[in-house]
Amino acid sequence: MAISNSARLARTSDIDDIAEVQVRAWRHDFATLLPAVVLEALDPAELAFEWGRALLASEAHRVFVAVAEETGAIVGAASVGPASDDDLEGLNVGEIGTLFIDPEYQRAGHGSRLMHACVDMLRGAGVTECVAWIALDDEPRRAFFTSAGWGPDSAYRDLQIDEGSTIREVRLVTALD
Repeated sequence: MAISNSARLARTSDIDDIAEVQVRAWRHDFATLLPAVVLEALDPAELAFEWGRALLASEAHRVFVAVAEETGAIVGAASVGPASDDDLEGLNVGEIGTLFIDPEYQRAGHGSRLMHACVDMLRGAGVTECVAWIALDDEPRRAFFTSAGWGPDSAYRDLQIDEGSTIREVRLVTALD
């Protein structure tokens, strides 16, 4: 029996796989955006601990995983919950906190399935808008979101990565109705 490509809610038994995929995805996707020392320091055990915490967070937050048809392996993940920005506090806005796909499985629809799972969860909770923060220089990720109908809302932030390294992110938004 073949397993179809799908997105499902993550389970605690998935955290090690999620962390391993995140390391591979970030080292690939952010190779030109983040300092090599930051990417080399990514520790799957530390990330797995954080993913475990995320899975046990409030019911308003969820983690979804993408599953490959060929192997049943986890090939991506996304986190979603209420928007965390001060200017959106009290509004009915959700946020996709992270979305990544193993480089070997990119461009196979897994990202779209994860995005749809996040949006469906938010719609089911009555959320009317969703935001995501994207590095200004991350053209592939920005193109993925904009092709799905997301657009900038003029907000930006600068993240201090390490001494001397800052990444500017832009906030993208989409209506969920």
